Amino acid sequence: MFGFKRRRRERLRAEPVPATWAAIVARNVPYAARLTPAARAALDGLMQVFLAEKRFEGCDGLEISDEIRVTIAAQACMLLLGRPKADIYPTFQTILVYPQAYVAAQETRRPDGTVSNVPQARLGEAWARGPVVLSWDDVLGGAADIGDGHNVVLHEFAHQLDNEATGPGDGAPALPQRSLYVAWARVLSEEYAQLLDDVAHHRPTVLDGYGATNPAEFFAVATECFFEKPLALQRRHPELYAQLQVFYQQDPVAAVIDPHATTTHQTD
Repeated sequence: MFGFKRRRRERLRAEPVPATWAAIVARNVPYAARLTPAARAALDGLMQVFLAEKRFEGCDGLEISDEIRVTIAAQACMLLLGRPKADIYPTFQTILVYPQAYVAAQETRRPDGTVSNVPQARLGEAWARGPVVLSWDDVLGGAADIGDGHNVVLHEFAHQLDNEATGPGDGAPALPQRSLYVAWARVLSEEYAQLLDDVAHHRPTVLDGYGATNPAEFFAVATECFFEKPLALQRRHPELYAQLQVFYQQDPVAAVIDPHATTTHQTD
């Protein structure tokens, strides 16, 4: 990172967040209450940088407010708390926010090889080297229930982390060390295959069945579950939980069992 950019970010991180921002986080992002004081201070600093560098645009008449910006920023920055050396979503600058679920064209290939665009309702999407798109209603709903395993901000920003590694996401984000990819590939491929089989046979799973769409969606769904249903994920999928813990350098189980425990850790 260039020296000027680094110094600018250091100044932003050191600035206290406005009281109105803290009130928005307390009201709209209950997960933040699980953080230690040190982690919460780190989150505030990340939010300062995120909000200074990212541009928000309202769609379908939605007027962007501090409530929208801060609520989204707090959740997006949760994913970075245990990774202090990581950049802050460097591959995109714009977040498009719709008031509610929106309709977008989904490219579909027919058996005869022809391609058509089919309208599809969406809660969010993330484009490689492009914007993140979110439904504000679903941002609020996903943040409010921190135990249902569904959070559109965590999902779409997990896609952005995935995109940073090799371009269009493939479920293999940039890990702290190259040597970790062998275990990551083995565990996530096995877990993805298991989810495919569970969905095909209509078995109940802790992971949302949408994760069976492709490896990129599996990683995003697993991220939602890691933060919102950590006890169940660790109990039923201990190896998957451990791999996500290595990547995010956080331990959400500790935060659930003891909200005052350290929720982030570093590996050598």
